[in-house]
Amino acid sequence: MENLKEYIRDIPGFPKEGIIFHDITPLLQNAKAFEAAVDEMAKILDGKEIDYLVGIEARGFIFASALAVKLGTGLVIVRKPGKLPYVTINATYNLEYGSDSLEIHRDAIHEGSKVVLIDDLLATGGTAAAAGDLIEQLGGEVLGYCFLVELTELGGDKKLEPHNIWSVLKYSS
Repeated sequence: MENLKEYIRDIPGFPKEGIIFHDITPLLQNAKAFEAAVDEMAKILDGKEIDYLVGIEARGFIFASALAVKLGTGLVIVRKPGKLPYVTINATYNLEYGSDSLEIHRDAIHEGSKVVLIDDLLATGGTAAAAGDLIEQLGGEVLGYCFLVELTELGGDKKLEPHNIWSVLKYSS
């Protein structure tokens, strides 16, 4: 799996000074690397009883879509405010460089649905925790969170406890 790191480009100072952005676009541009990343995420989730994969805007959509097809699950998306056409519920959260909000259709998850949240990267955990809160507000059961990349030094996993956290690649400073 370490060879997948070759396809992730580090961009210092983005979106602001002091942040190193791990850019996955080179991985997405390489069909074999993208397929390998999706396959590794699918191996992690294989055999789990999952009703829905929830893709977190925006790069989480990419992986959640591919995984939903591969695993035969439903796909639900969590978006920034004003992007979903039906009635939504909302959660606000803090980022390492500000705050933001997420929304989900109020009928996207049903009581007792088993859900895994998918995103490209776990940093401080605020975005993923907010998405998980939305799932639980709708009565869904969060089985865990699956990421391509985890930045271990930022402690985002602590915000997601007691849920399972699965990551293909881990970075530390």
